[in-house]
Amino acid sequence: MSVVLINPNSTVAMTRTMLAAARAAAPGQTIEGWTSHGAPPAIQGPEDGAAAEGPLLDLVRKAVDQDADAIIIGCFDDTALMAAQRLAPCPVIGIGQAAFHACAMRGWRFGVVTTLPVSVPIIEGNIAAYGLSGACARVRASDVPVLDLEHYPERAAATITAEAQIAVREDGIDAIVLGCAGMTRITETLRSTLPVRIVDPIEAAITCIPWLVGQG
Repeated sequence: MSVVLINPNSTVAMTRTMLAAARAAAPGQTIEGWTSHGAPPAIQGPEDGAAAEGPLLDLVRKAVDQDADAIIIGCFDDTALMAAQRLAPCPVIGIGQAAFHACAMRGWRFGVVTTLPVSVPIIEGNIAAYGLSGACARVRASDVPVLDLEHYPERAAATITAEAQIAVREDGIDAIVLGCAGMTRITETLRSTLPVRIVDPIEAAITCIPWLVGQG
């Protein structure tokens, strides 16, 4: 079974980070990581998402032509997910979609800690579209730009951890969903620090793929 993990932004380092996390979560699985070179370097808000859509869908078509068994859209905004699903005969899953449903299937009330405030309405809209608003306590922004997760990981981790600690104290949650693909770099740090479950969206997506492919 072959899985193509598509990074909808043009930052190759982030593709490598996601690919390493996916392979660690699904050892033995054949996973390729593709970068959308015609897209913005980070997807932060609706304008970046719109600019990323065309190059992303080109890569979806390429994955279909190569007979991929499954495709993962590696942006927490689930950029162009519905359009990609219409293009592909194989399962196409967004990492945000996977993380939210993983919480719902466990009966966890969850909070989201994401990057910038501009992403909050997009994430809230996706959660509502998936019918999971009742399971989500709050979507919080940490004010960490996406690329800081690659360039300044220690500083980013400290800021995100502080916001997650507030969520634990104030939001009545069982789990925190990490609201950016680049946060996979700090998953284990947060798991060792916080008393709630930490849901890594890359892990959530790759681990559900075998079941999805089996239903095809």
